[in-house]
Amino acid sequence: MKKINVCIDLDSTLTVPDYWVDYANRHFGTNYVYDDNTVEQYFIDNQFDNNKFDEFYHQYASEMHRTAKLRPYAKEVIHHLKEYCNIYYVTAREKKIEPITIEWLKENNVFSDVFHLGSFHKNDKANELNCDIFIEDNLETAKKLYKDSITVLLIDTGFNRYENPEGIIRVSDWHEINHFISNYYNNRK
Repeated sequence: MKKINVCIDLDSTLTVPDYWVDYANRHFGTNYVYDDNTVEQYFIDNQFDNNKFDEFYHQYASEMHRTAKLRPYAKEVIHHLKEYCNIYYVTAREKKIEPITIEWLKENNVFSDVFHLGSFHKNDKANELNCDIFIEDNLETAKKLYKDSITVLLIDTGFNRYENPEGIIRVSDWHEINHFISNYYNNRK
């Protein structure tokens, strides 16, 4: 049977969602310990607007992405999925981060084609890749992808729980991702 096309976001989807915390604590002088239930409050308490966080991100992006850790079982699941899926990483990271991303993917033994968009607008690339399933953590991006009739798995994080849109499938971890995609593939036979 023909392989299915799976697009995967990187940050907080393939990586643990707290990859930025130590850098933010150093930069902003905070002592936050990541918790899915407190992450939104951390942003509110520290009055982060997009510009403030963007400045921080651009200063530390290379280092943060170089040292990020994989989510538990992501590597094992990706290796299993490659048996019947084409894997593509589609990220909002800027193109200048691409060498670091490629090196990191290879070091973590999860390398596949990667597309740096520099934007959270991922629909065009997903459609170009004939994406069957997109794994994402950004709720707004997930909603846009779903509008294009793409099956979206939204990996649960503290910063995407403010809404549960109809049609988007919330998953808690890579075991659930593996189970869903395996069933999806088997039901297409």
